[in-house]
Amino acid sequence: MTTPTMEMAIREDSLFSKFGQWCQRDKRGAVSLLVLMIIIGIAIFAPWIAPHSPTEQDFSKMLMAPSAEHWLGTDDLGRDVLSRLIHGTSKSVYAAFLAVGVSLLIGVPIGLLAGFLGGWIDIGISRVIDTLLSFPAIVLAVAVTGAMGIGLTNSMISVGIVFSPHLARLIRARALVIREELYVDAARCFGASTIRLLVKHVTPNAIQPVIVQCTLLLALALLAEASLSFLGLGVQPPDPSWGQMLARAYMYMEITPEQMYAPGLMIMVTALTFNTLGESLRVALDPTMKGL
Repeated sequence: MTTPTMEMAIREDSLFSKFGQWCQRDKRGAVSLLVLMIIIGIAIFAPWIAPHSPTEQDFSKMLMAPSAEHWLGTDDLGRDVLSRLIHGTSKSVYAAFLAVGVSLLIGVPIGLLAGFLGGWIDIGISRVIDTLLSFPAIVLAVAVTGAMGIGLTNSMISVGIVFSPHLARLIRARALVIREELYVDAARCFGASTIRLLVKHVTPNAIQPVIVQCTLLLALALLAEASLSFLGLGVQPPDPSWGQMLARAYMYMEITPEQMYAPGLMIMVTALTFNTLGESLRVALDPTMKGL
């Protein structure tokens, strides 16, 4: 006879063993997860890792080349590039997760309602989704940011609003299939309410592709934040972000071109990490792709 403590230990051991098997089977996914944890760790511990203040200016050391004191040199205001890069990690990671979180809060409920309820609700929501998807994402994000106000939080909320139709359409397609399943009909026959059906039966079975899509959207959100900050609509001075660092380095590209390499490389590596992890999750969660 097993006790609750033993059952929990068995369950945890099973989860760890499955995770270990996944790491052995998918080396790229394991490496991408490790890189992502390192990036998140840098974002969390940025105040303790950065060797200098990211906003402290020293006009006697403007546009310095990399040295022992400033490993990546200094910018046009004499600020340490490495410190700004490290502190910019927290801004960029926060922006990506905020945008995807907003898109989840908006897109998932709307998609579930449209797919499960059907009828005129589905038609109305689908027309709105199609209309929003017809606009270029960055143009729509700039328009929403202009209406809400300039700033990192407002700009990423606008990006989340722009991304929400993609999640809504994805989960709507899943809900259309799941609502016809026998276990949903059985629960309905036993008197389950619409809310209970959505919470207990539809959402857990429809959320799998959304998890994969969210990892891909994290990469797009990171690029969107860099684009908006580059245009001056995201992080405002003197706070650092990778996109803003690129914008300032671009003005002095002919003098110190190396200052563009570090933020550009961090954007590329982080976006590639999200994409690789998303692809690994798609293979791991889709039984039809196990043999690929």
